[in-house]
Amino acid sequence: MEKEAAARRLEELRGEINKHNYYYHVLDQPRISDAEFDLLMRELLQLEKLYPDLVTPDSPSRRVGGMPVAAFRQVQHIVPMLSLENVFSPSELREFYLRVKRNLGIEDLSWVGEPKIDGLAVSLYYEEGTFQRGATRGDGATGEDITHNLLTIWSIPLRLKERITAEIRGEVFIPRQDFLKLNRQREAQGLSLFANPRNAAAGSLRQLDPRVAAERPLDIFVFSLNGISGVKPLSAHWDTLQYLKELGFKVNPLVSLLTDVEQIMDYYRNIESRRHELPYDIDGVVLKVNELHYQQQLGSTSRAPRWAVAYKFMAEEAVTRVKDIEVNVGRTGAITPVAILEPVLLAGSVVKRASLHNEDVLKEKEVMIGDEVVVHKAGDVIPEVVKVIKEKRTGQERAFSMPQLCPSCGKGLQRLSGEVAWRCLNPACPAQLIERIIHFASRNGMDISGLGESLARQLYESGLVKDVGDLYTLSREKLVQLERMGEKSAENLLEALDKSKGNPLHKLLVALGVRFVGERAARILANHFKSLPAIAAAPEEEITGLEEIGPKIASSIKHFFSQEETKRIIKKLEDAGVNFKEEPEKEEKKGALERCTFVLTGTLKDYTRREATLLIEAKGGKVTGSVSKNTDYVLAGENPGSKLQKARELGIKILTEDDFKSLIS
Repeated sequence: MEKEAAARRLEELRGEINKHNYYYHVLDQPRISDAEFDLLMRELLQLEKLYPDLVTPDSPSRRVGGMPVAAFRQVQHIVPMLSLENVFSPSELREFYLRVKRNLGIEDLSWVGEPKIDGLAVSLYYEEGTFQRGATRGDGATGEDITHNLLTIWSIPLRLKERITAEIRGEVFIPRQDFLKLNRQREAQGLSLFANPRNAAAGSLRQLDPRVAAERPLDIFVFSLNGISGVKPLSAHWDTLQYLKELGFKVNPLVSLLTDVEQIMDYYRNIESRRHELPYDIDGVVLKVNELHYQQQLGSTSRAPRWAVAYKFMAEEAVTRVKDIEVNVGRTGAITPVAILEPVLLAGSVVKRASLHNEDVLKEKEVMIGDEVVVHKAGDVIPEVVKVIKEKRTGQERAFSMPQLCPSCGKGLQRLSGEVAWRCLNPACPAQLIERIIHFASRNGMDISGLGESLARQLYESGLVKDVGDLYTLSREKLVQLERMGEKSAENLLEALDKSKGNPLHKLLVALGVRFVGERAARILANHFKSLPAIAAAPEEEITGLEEIGPKIASSIKHFFSQEETKRIIKKLEDAGVNFKEEPEKEEKKGALERCTFVLTGTLKDYTRREATLLIEAKGGKVTGSVSKNTDYVLAGENPGSKLQKARELGIKILTEDDFKSLIS
């Protein structure tokens, strides 16, 4: 293509990609498929590679992660990034509310309530509508230049819909489910785990190599604008938020305009009651005087504005004592230290154990047996020890050292190069074998109903099952010999085992527990190779050549299928009639929910939210976090939240779990 034609085409591509990026990442209303979007990006990258001088500052190619920077540059904020004053009780909130009215000398005052995202505050500088740089808060006056990492966040527009010069503030975060997935991936790779989504977001933005940030599921909500030139005249903070949306930014949909202290309290209680159903972590609400001229009149202290406050939730933390420290052996042989706690009520449930992740975390936090510790739990995240209260030590505490031998099989442990976890590499280790049986039967694996942890342990310890291949040799006569196993339970388990034989290949791949092979990789492998023998025989180069499959996964697959133990198990599965093939989905089923948007609320009986989401996506639909006029269905389980009421108000079809099963079948 000639350069002049390439320039025209690049302009078209940038416009198309930026438009569809806005629909997908800001409005959550994709207009084209991922495959179509990828084609546009591929064409853009090819043309820019051919004509590098035609690359523009707002090109979407800047999002894929460029070259690492040598160090973080210091950036002076045009307007200081102040902290917020915190309040923790209704009385403190009322005191703040009355103080503001007293200082202004007025009675009528409007407020804006916003969920307080538990992320990392950043400042984005735009010149003539084009993103120039971004920085952390730092000390409030000066922050670190993290432009190279912020460019990778797709919900940050590179070019605004108006040519303004301004500084925009926002909070970068990682959605909770994405955080859990990220930690699972890191655990499988032997890397240290992030403590919580906020730490993961902060760690991602403080990388010198933007390719790391580009691989992390970062997102942002913006909440303020400091105009310099070209900005539309604004008189209220509420108008500012609407203007930010018009410019192309993502603003939290739960912001609300409030008129008095009672509405503020209702808003706080409403957001607090919904905090665990939100897809991201929040730790309170932020309340701001709405009128901008009143904000200016109130001014700020050296640390915080006088016109805003953070009304924080009660921390989901508790203090308890470490009674002991034990180690767990996972199915891959990873040894995980676990604190055994004096029982403590935390986030609505009694906590008796908390993860210490690995030896490095244990040493960093200096946890000793007998210590009083702060334990934290957020949403679905496993409880963890946050810190030791060292000033309460009595001298009776005992240090803990990681064992040198596996507590299950007695074999020596090893710490492989580049990994943080100690591992038992004995393939016959009982603890690993039991964990593999549990994993094989899990919903993400072969989905064998009724086969949980206690039964898996019982089957192994009785000698009936030594590996997952033996599951399909079980009979009613063998099962009824087990303690607490009646005729009916035995029949149900055998039916579930028989049903599992028909699962598609990608389910079997997940169930086998090949290291680094999760659900996404399993689907890619199954769709490409179509059969288990083809995967086992595939050259490593062919596996690596698949999109999203790297050398580490390919090497793990080859190692797994080369083991004699694996070959014996696969032979048992084959003899039992387990399906080894991936059949193409019927076209009408694949698109049954094409372009349908779902919102989930409440607790489902037969699915986790993640499983329901995967089912919907497999049928061509998508799941979003909030109800709007663009929602097609709301799937309501037990104890639904306010999303159900909003769906009724908007006249959106509400599905029970049985309705949902009928729809997807």
